[in-house]
Amino acid sequence: MGVAGSGKTTVATLFAKKTGAIFYEGDDFHPPENVAKMRAGIPLADADRKKWLKTLRKIVVHALAKKEFTALACSALKAKYRDALAAGDSRVKFVHLTGPRTLIAKRLKNRRGHFMPASLLASQFAILEPPADAPVFSCEKSPKKIVAELVQIFGIGG
Repeated sequence: MGVAGSGKTTVATLFAKKTGAIFYEGDDFHPPENVAKMRAGIPLADADRKKWLKTLRKIVVHALAKKEFTALACSALKAKYRDALAAGDSRVKFVHLTGPRTLIAKRLKNRRGHFMPASLLASQFAILEPPADAPVFSCEKSPKKIVAELVQIFGIGG
């Protein structure tokens, strides 16, 4: 979890490859109206995220029911979003990717082909509620090093 440009997709993809987890990109599940808003530079409100979070929760429920080890990259910026995703299930773990705003803004400006414009970064930082109970990594650290530490933290073979 973390703001756009913090490295969620990169880290989760590498983590999935290293551990054999199934990877899901949360951005792929935004309804078209959310994508249109973001493309237009309009921040999403809680109401906008409701349908998206329900869809992501279905992925989590399915993975838990099937005992499929899964990595889901999504912003989950507020505690209530994370609560909606985990629904009190202690098997659901979060990892917070963060970093200097200037670096993250630079990454967003250089990113091509994504609907999230760099102009929305400030709105994401404004609503961010960092989790108190999740490992935190700066995007200044290499994704490979982050993944290696996650494998150790979670006691996963890799």
